[in-house]
Amino acid sequence: MKGLLTSIITVLTITGLQAQPLPASTPKLVIGLTIDQLRTDYLEAFSTLYGEKGFKRLWKEGKVFRNAEYNFNRVDRASAVAAIYSGTTPSMNGIVGNQWLDASTLRPTSCVDDPAFMGNYTDENSSPALLLTSTIADELKIATRNKGLVYAIAPFRDAAIFAAGHAGNGAFWLNSNTGKWCSTTYYSEFPWWVSEYNDRQAIDFRIGNIVWTPVHPVDKYVYLPEWREDAFKYKFDDDRRNKFRRLIASPFVNDEVNSLTEVLLDKSNIGKDDIPDMLSLMYYAGNYAHKTSQECAMELQDTYVRLDRSIANLLEMVDKKIGLQNVLFCITSTGYVDTESADHGIYRIPGGEFHLNRCAALLNMYLMASYGEGQYVEAYYDQQIYLNHKLIEQKQLDLTEIQNKAADFLVQFSGVNEAYSMHRLLLGAWTPEIHMIRNGFHRKRSGDLLIDVLPGWTVMNETNPSENKIIRNAHIPAPLVFFGNTVRPEVIETPVTVDHIAPTLAHTMRIRAPNACTKTPLTIR
Repeated sequence: MKGLLTSIITVLTITGLQAQPLPASTPKLVIGLTIDQLRTDYLEAFSTLYGEKGFKRLWKEGKVFRNAEYNFNRVDRASAVAAIYSGTTPSMNGIVGNQWLDASTLRPTSCVDDPAFMGNYTDENSSPALLLTSTIADELKIATRNKGLVYAIAPFRDAAIFAAGHAGNGAFWLNSNTGKWCSTTYYSEFPWWVSEYNDRQAIDFRIGNIVWTPVHPVDKYVYLPEWREDAFKYKFDDDRRNKFRRLIASPFVNDEVNSLTEVLLDKSNIGKDDIPDMLSLMYYAGNYAHKTSQECAMELQDTYVRLDRSIANLLEMVDKKIGLQNVLFCITSTGYVDTESADHGIYRIPGGEFHLNRCAALLNMYLMASYGEGQYVEAYYDQQIYLNHKLIEQKQLDLTEIQNKAADFLVQFSGVNEAYSMHRLLLGAWTPEIHMIRNGFHRKRSGDLLIDVLPGWTVMNETNPSENKIIRNAHIPAPLVFFGNTVRPEVIETPVTVDHIAPTLAHTMRIRAPNACTKTPLTIR
């Protein structure tokens, strides 16, 4: 009887194991494509303008999450890319924005500035040192004992560096002054094939012949209100000083990313063995030259048409050189858009101007009246106020009391919806709104006071009026698409947050998730 039971259990166990599906194959190459300012609503609204091999193919064959959300506020390009690849928010990874105020110098600093490293084909000094956590790219390097290849190509410095991570083989971005692909000596080598590309094929040799006109007849661009009847026409070389900056803020930069990607696939060993590799790319889908959508509605629609073609070309290129069955694509958006212009007064939408410098000056006067002479407000930047901790300590005052008292004073200003003190964000009661703000706040890189300005109001920048910002809190729908290596096609409406991307890719490559990532993987197969 005992032997019979043992036999039955053995048979059942083996049968059960055989009934389980075999584990999906690990992709030879993971390609993360982040599209700056891509919107799901625009992507779907312009669909009749597309071909069959770009967005339509992704929607038909990919796992599509229509609503990917960032679970922190004040998202911009750098904080978005850092969140995608680290799997956590600025409160942990430290990247609170493209720039923030350095408390030691009281000057704005770029999120990738690092004087310890020189540039290749650029005079910028850069590294990912200010990113405080590991990334999915770092974890791949660790898991493969440095054998897995990691490269990043983007129009922008911060996007390339954060995608390549701390341990990547290389990060390349376009020099907005010369049109050359550049990098930093932080990464061990500047590949010969990038130098060769710069010397023979770079955009500076071709930009004089590039003219941007609509792909389709003007009467096809009917999805956004348009005040013009004639087709636009841009020759980037007309503005010699800003020609490369204009190209970088146009859909033509996506083709430049594809061109260097093709050289990478041809000249390196990426995706050519059984050790997983990672390639991170960025496209641009924002307004031309950072104008408002009212100024360039036709250009924006044509941008999506050209973006669709760039994606189709990328898929075809990768299929030809590596095989889509060996590649997992992860495509998403940075989840923000450039600021719009103020609504015209004839529409009578409530609004006004918020001047941070005046606000800071009045706050300092109030604190002097309360606590005696002194410069209590040390600096202000980007809707944040930084208090003079040294003075407060010398006067033996309670920092928490001053922060809370200052917040109570600031909330009385016209245009201010709420003022948050550092103490309230770090130790105060939880609410959904505070949770979003707290996730975007880092105690060593954010101010003592954060000011939430009402929608419709303009935050004025007295030193640089071109950086005036119109506050809009409207939801921006962003997509997340997985495509390729055994992905099961499906379109999902339920919102997901982008910090699920890193653990999903880690699970697919069978490696650890980044060290500050706490989310679970998404089911994509």
